Amino acid sequence: MKTRTIKNLNKDQYPFLLKQIARLPATMDIVGSLPTDDHSFLCVIGSRNHSPYGEEACRQLIGGLKGYPVVIVSGLAIGIDSIAHEAALDTGIKTVAFPGSGLARGVLYPHSKRKLADRIVTSGGALISPFEFDQPSMNWTFPARNRLMAGMSHATLVIEARQGSGTLLTAEYATDFNRDILAVPGSIFSELSYGPHMLIERGAVPITTSLDILKALGLGTGMSSRSISPEDYASLDPLSQHIITIIGRGEISKNDIAMEIGAPIHEVNAKLSFLELQGLISLNGLVARKMLF
Repeated sequence: MKTRTIKNLNKDQYPFLLKQIARLPATMDIVGSLPTDDHSFLCVIGSRNHSPYGEEACRQLIGGLKGYPVVIVSGLAIGIDSIAHEAALDTGIKTVAFPGSGLARGVLYPHSKRKLADRIVTSGGALISPFEFDQPSMNWTFPARNRLMAGMSHATLVIEARQGSGTLLTAEYATDFNRDILAVPGSIFSELSYGPHMLIERGAVPITTSLDILKALGLGTGMSSRSISPEDYASLDPLSQHIITIIGRGEISKNDIAMEIGAPIHEVNAKLSFLELQGLISLNGLVARKMLF
């Protein structure tokens, strides 16, 4: 890992939400820059041994937050945590990591994510630790950092969690702090769906699109404040570009889109779902709603 300057973060410099919880460390170590309180902080957590579905959902949901004042908070761990950080960086969103260790080069955990830690810092985010700079990861360090991740965030999003996992402990902390819990539904045949489904049963907000996250964070539907950029449009495949152009004329049914394009309805549905996950359109039943373009 590159040489980094470890600075001291005093309690009066903590994010506003973090200062609202009890039993805070008097100081914490930080490398990089802490995003300002005018951002919405979203803690994203999930299984280390995730499924391909979990990874795809994580990347798609965070990708749809592009252009909004959202900061992704997670634990740098192998699995959904590191995927969340990577997705944020790839999308141009700042991200903050709480490793389960101190921030010294020799102990940073996990060692395999040192390059990711460097990307987080150089992209305007931060690494934060409540531990001594040379503290290696231990069983007790993970619950301590999980508590701070939940306390720093407006909401916590759970993507896959087995029964008894540390992910669910973080969700418990968020509940204790009266923060919103969001959960991505999964397959009824997967043990990884236990956590999200249990949380939804207890009142968590089901998340199936990026727009759901934006609404939960109080950032509206995502349709009034974002226009598709020429870069976004150019990155889409030709069929998606055609669909965007059609919807840009006004509200239209899925069947009418399929008829105008001359494509099978199942193919159009797949493209519409992708575009909604990207936050570019809004679907309401069989209708695709107008976007800013």
